[in-house]
Amino acid sequence: MTTPIGPYTPIVRAGDLLVVSGQVGVRDGAMVPGGVAAETRQAIDNIAALLATEGASLADVVKTTVFLRHMRDFALMNEAYAEVFGETRPARSAVAVVELPALALVEIEAWAYRPRS
Repeated sequence: MTTPIGPYTPIVRAGDLLVVSGQVGVRDGAMVPGGVAAETRQAIDNIAALLATEGASLADVVKTTVFLRHMRDFALMNEAYAEVFGETRPARSAVAVVELPALALVEIEAWAYRPRS
């Protein structure tokens, strides 16, 4: 997991919903090398780690929003995203933005449904 770079909480429980703040491809304090595909995989790994703190997994994710610095990277992101999520694919939006934190190429936020035990 990464330390937030701003005044926000990385994951919040709202009843049976878990809301994961946008995650970029940072591991061990640095952006992973390898471009948008590597950053996508790492961002999703970061989401999975946050979900695990609440007893949830990627299989519980119902919605994501993907922010791309360049829409031309959509196909690369899409391929890596599909690899990680497999057949359990949540609803998704993908948008291009002017800039992302830490000069990231991709940022992903997630909503998961995980009833309290």
